[in-house]
Amino acid sequence: MVRHLTVGRLFLKRVHQSQNNLAIGWIENNELKNISFQDYKKTIEHLFLGLNKIGLQIGDKVSILSQTCKEWHFIDLAILCSRAIVVPIYPSYTDKEIVFLFNHSDSVYLVIENDAQLEKIYESIHEMPQLKYIISLNELNEENKRKIPNQITLTSFKDLMNDGIENAKTNPDLFENTIKSQSGEEIASIIYTSGTTGEPKGAVITQEALTTMLDNIRHFVQSAFGENDRTLTFLPLSHVLGRCDSFLPLIFGSHMVFAESLEKIVDNLKLVKPTIMVAVPRVFEKIYAKIWEQVNSGSWIKTNVFELALKSAKAYFEKIDQDRSPSAFEILSYKLAKELVFEKIYQRFGGKIRFFVSGGAPLSTDIILFLRYSGLTILEGYGLTETIAPCVLNPLSRQKAGTVGRPIGDVSVKFFEDGEILIKSKALFSGYYKNPEATNQSMDGEWFHTGDIGHFTQDGYLKITDRKKDIIVTSGGKNVAPQKIENMMKAKKHISQFVCIGDNRRFLTGLVGIEKERFIPYFSSWGLALDTPLHVLAERPEVRALIQEDINAVNHELAQFETIKHFLVLGEEINLNNFLTPSLKIKRKLIIAHYEKQIEKMYE
Repeated sequence: MVRHLTVGRLFLKRVHQSQNNLAIGWIENNELKNISFQDYKKTIEHLFLGLNKIGLQIGDKVSILSQTCKEWHFIDLAILCSRAIVVPIYPSYTDKEIVFLFNHSDSVYLVIENDAQLEKIYESIHEMPQLKYIISLNELNEENKRKIPNQITLTSFKDLMNDGIENAKTNPDLFENTIKSQSGEEIASIIYTSGTTGEPKGAVITQEALTTMLDNIRHFVQSAFGENDRTLTFLPLSHVLGRCDSFLPLIFGSHMVFAESLEKIVDNLKLVKPTIMVAVPRVFEKIYAKIWEQVNSGSWIKTNVFELALKSAKAYFEKIDQDRSPSAFEILSYKLAKELVFEKIYQRFGGKIRFFVSGGAPLSTDIILFLRYSGLTILEGYGLTETIAPCVLNPLSRQKAGTVGRPIGDVSVKFFEDGEILIKSKALFSGYYKNPEATNQSMDGEWFHTGDIGHFTQDGYLKITDRKKDIIVTSGGKNVAPQKIENMMKAKKHISQFVCIGDNRRFLTGLVGIEKERFIPYFSSWGLALDTPLHVLAERPEVRALIQEDINAVNHELAQFETIKHFLVLGEEINLNNFLTPSLKIKRKLIIAHYEKQIEKMYE
């Protein structure tokens, strides 16, 4: 019988091809540490044998609760090679959310990062009757160990490795034989949607679907990515895009380095000097805002030089995009702009970046073009948990800002009568775990209903216009796509987050999230101290005036019925602790409900 490709087989094939090349890297004491593909295999094999020794069975479900780190990835791959099933859980989840996902997925094993994650579930551990084993990635303190109920077995990552080394002496062929016995139909993972509304749903991902997604990427980029590339990995591995990023070495033989944390990305970039980096729009939005913040706080001369550089770059690339040759003056102007301004921005990212890959949510066209002027190419793509990350991606040879590109590999796209995007591919989930009703609602035969609205451009690029459920219908019957407006707003200097409101209303209003850092250059002229809290800043008339200018600029580019008439500046930062999902998307219904009274006042 011809067996389908599996993650384990893909891994063994890559190790055979690239055994002496660098595979995995991490940062210790500001130094880059690395292991080769050969040592990468030894690590995975020892973890596999350690899991085997403590009794992991085929089909067992293992929940992983941890921040992104090399150990998360190692144990993930070892479980996938064991023919067991990985259930990622966001490290920012509360105890109730953790308990729900663990129980709903029928997990037996729980992998935790550290004491903090263990302490989070102490009060609820009695609500997890199936929990039999806890595996800690870091060593736990003795007091916390004693609090674990006797019926639960505790082991550490280090002990698991040592057990595996011992087990290898008597079972030297077990690792490869188990991988050879794998079938593509086996479940590899159950990935729960982060859920901007309602209860999360567990997307069932098979070995074949996971490897088809990787093969689709490999086929789409051809030989443009390879063994000479280095990635800096920092996205949550509990998110489908971060997980996809972590598997790229298996198809390209590239060198993957794990960042220390999201907060240290800028410093890590200088040290690691990646050639490829996968990120979500929020990361690029913060970078863009930081650059503008520094420009605005600079001298009059520097600000004007920056503005002139932007104009030169825009004129140059407009000609390129129209397949026309820029004039000698335009070429010279852009060359000068690059030397004076844009090369400095490029160097901030380590000086070797060839491609950024952006996914998870739409990215503002202004940001894509701005980074392009700096020699930083963004390949914006599209995918969902159910499509196992990217199913559409901008080609390396010709990107179209404002689109998510073209279908990759075996992916087919068509549109429902209301413009909803439907996807067909072998790289699709097999249904929602223990939820046949939701599965039936999302599928039309082999076609998956994405819930996103879009269309193909004349040259075959997919353009996403909105989420089906998020479309605003005003009381005047006008259909408004809030995502378009929100992305335009977030590209402005003083607006960090924006939520468009207006369903069944006469006109549109907005909730504005701000960040203190963007206003610090004005503090001295406003007579404010650096420790001024955000809620005080939000009430300042000067802040409202600056935001009004940004909104007016966006309104000027919109149809009359799309313009924002009133807005509320929020006195709290929008973050993971309140209104952001773990994949950094706004929980729209939650934030609107929270500010219901203030919203009503805007319509009085």
